[in-house]
Amino acid sequence: MLQINSILAAFLVVYIVHELFVVLLEKINVRHLFNQEGSVPPEVEEFIDSDKYKEIVSYSAEKSRFGVVEQVASALVLLFLILSGFLPWLDEVLPGKGIFHGLLFLLAVMFILYLVEIPFDYYHTFGIEERYGFNKCTLNTWISDQAKGFVISFILLSLLVGVVLFVIEASPELWWFWAFLAVSVIQILLTVLYPVLIAPLFNKFEPLEDEILSKKVNALMGNNGIRVKGIFQMDAGKRSSHTNAYFTGLGKTKRIVLFDTLIDTHPHEEILAVLSHEIGHFKKKHILKQLIFFEITMLAGSYLIYRIIGWDAIYTTFGFSGVKPYVGLLLIGIFVGKLSYFLKPFYMALSRKFEIDADALAIKLMGTGRFLARALKRMAADNLANLTPHPLYVWFNYSHPPIVERIRTLEASNE
Repeated sequence: MLQINSILAAFLVVYIVHELFVVLLEKINVRHLFNQEGSVPPEVEEFIDSDKYKEIVSYSAEKSRFGVVEQVASALVLLFLILSGFLPWLDEVLPGKGIFHGLLFLLAVMFILYLVEIPFDYYHTFGIEERYGFNKCTLNTWISDQAKGFVISFILLSLLVGVVLFVIEASPELWWFWAFLAVSVIQILLTVLYPVLIAPLFNKFEPLEDEILSKKVNALMGNNGIRVKGIFQMDAGKRSSHTNAYFTGLGKTKRIVLFDTLIDTHPHEEILAVLSHEIGHFKKKHILKQLIFFEITMLAGSYLIYRIIGWDAIYTTFGFSGVKPYVGLLLIGIFVGKLSYFLKPFYMALSRKFEIDADALAIKLMGTGRFLARALKRMAADNLANLTPHPLYVWFNYSHPPIVERIRTLEASNE
């Protein structure tokens, strides 16, 4: 039975404050968006007129409001599971002992939360994205993606959770360190293998079909002494008309990926500029730096969980009898996750710094910021990107500087 005490009070305060803050932040951003509705930023007037800007405002606001509904629904379901006595009941009825039982318990909880997300994903794809002309995904493709995503998540979660539960049992005093090492190895392996094993399950990755563009890309790479596994185009248009490009992989699997939608809608100079930005991430070793940041954070988190996972009061507060590490991982993980959200601005600031550095190198490689600026303007129009996010919202949610800010910096480099 649930116990009313300081632990429960602290948990509820952090949980509720987090959810209220996330919702409030979305509302602040939407209000700020509508306050700017009548004024198209001059930096993008070449590609975005007043009608297009109204569409941007409508799309951004609808996504935000829908995101709030999804956030609140997921939060309420999880809170119900925690406070209703469902989790202790689940722990009693699930079969097995030891690691197998703990693994079943955590996977069952994750499966329930996954079921909650499915209708929201469906409506986002076939409701919002369809309404604004972005969705190209068929129902069969969506179902296939869901099934493959579920199987992959199940396998990875089973591996990660199983390893952590094993080291907790095998080394009660140093499990936090061994778990950190094991999860780190798995994380690095996934980063290396994702481009060649996982991503191809969802999309086709092929060498650039445009021979002229391919020659220009090879010249750009060769002139700057850059070697990666390859530059690929991805059949993103099979699912969406959104445009993008990204850098992925480590070691021999490093690669730059361009959406086919980007290739189809941008002239070569703009594609090369976008590619130069991605090369900037490669040259500056941003993926490696982000991985190191993540590893340091995970080590600290592992030790923190180790220090408190043995407290009997944590379990009795939420209706469990005795210390059960798999339950502790869930409850402490939720608490730490909600609390650490307020440290998110530090990571986002680091990510935005990396993007600024990549833009600067793109200017150097292209000899001008004009082409990347034009590419960003076109992408903003094509993707209906929010051009005027609230500064506080940027702090917490933007891994890239706002588009208008990036364009302004890029165009200033030409003066």
